[in-house]
Amino acid sequence: MIKTQRAEIVAQRLAVLYQSPPIPLDHSDAFTFLVAVVLSAQCTDKKVNEITPALFRVGGTPASMAGLTVQQILAIIRPLGLAPQKAKALHGLANQILARFGGDVPQTFESLESLAGVGHKTASVVMSQMFGHHAFPVDTHIHRLAQRWGLSSGKNVSQTESDLKRLFSPDTWRDLHLQIIYYGREHCTARGCDGTICPLCRELYPRRTKPVLHIKP
Repeated sequence: MIKTQRAEIVAQRLAVLYQSPPIPLDHSDAFTFLVAVVLSAQCTDKKVNEITPALFRVGGTPASMAGLTVQQILAIIRPLGLAPQKAKALHGLANQILARFGGDVPQTFESLESLAGVGHKTASVVMSQMFGHHAFPVDTHIHRLAQRWGLSSGKNVSQTESDLKRLFSPDTWRDLHLQIIYYGREHCTARGCDGTICPLCRELYPRRTKPVLHIKP
């Protein structure tokens, strides 16, 4: 089976399983979504959603977030991984949005990636999910599944992103990003499937018997 055939199967199966996949991070606007995405690094969405209501009550806008001290932000988000760095980033990006973008979350990759704590993946998620831009955010989970499914050589997340963009139509990228994440959580987990167990892995590689070795991005 060639790569394009595998990609077609992946798209078809995931579209059936996850029609109109919802955004898993709770938010009310572009700013709260940006904050949630920043907080989600090395954390589960469930844990982030447990923390953000208290944060958004006092820092749900760029102005109110900028009005908090780093220590006040840290006190709220402390249960999350990398909390000290994230507290500094949230305080910094809120001030940057106020000073440079009039209080509105910017809507270009360049501007988003210039904000504290915002890398290419975070900017891609915001551009795709909030602003409807054709972007295919690739995190370590999507990187892992793309390698298992033979859609990318898996050397790094940047290469995986390029490979997936070549295989799938831009109008599918938004939903497919979420569909892969949901499937990975529910069926093709890091510990629950080694490339030979879940239904999609078995369909794509019916004769595969050895586990897929994963290359760290």
